[in-house]
Amino acid sequence: MDASPSRARRSAAGKPAFYDEQYPGTYNARRDNLRGFWKGQYGHTHGLVLVDAFYENLTGPDGTNVVLEFRPDPPQTLLVACVWSHWRATKPGEKDLLSFAIITDDPPPEIAEAGHDRCPTPIKPENIDAWLNPDARDLDSIDAILENKLQPYYTHRIGT
Repeated sequence: MDASPSRARRSAAGKPAFYDEQYPGTYNARRDNLRGFWKGQYGHTHGLVLVDAFYENLTGPDGTNVVLEFRPDPPQTLLVACVWSHWRATKPGEKDLLSFAIITDDPPPEIAEAGHDRCPTPIKPENIDAWLNPDARDLDSIDAILENKLQPYYTHRIGT
């Protein structure tokens, strides 16, 4: 699939292109908006991203940007829930594009104390099949997978 900057999209398929500029965080799908903005994907096109660490930009005490690296402790690869979209080419010569958004939720205390208000949502291994094969007629069951998420402890350090 084409991933050229002019075609790169992070938000849901069908949303206007300006969303990526006006709402730069749409590569994260907030859990509290899955039935709203992401309703075309939630319950339909689910995926998983394997994550050993994630990084967040925060404003330091002096106003400068600080990048924090968060890692689960003990170290482990997390199965982070995401939704994905298939953008169809609209112009001759363009290729279709696949995009995705990681589902985020309220952070555990150690991430909140570090100054960040969101956290990727890792699902439990026993929920992989149900997550990847959702029943759009039973969103409550899908919500339950995200509610019963894996809850690792995270350490953080200034990223490199």
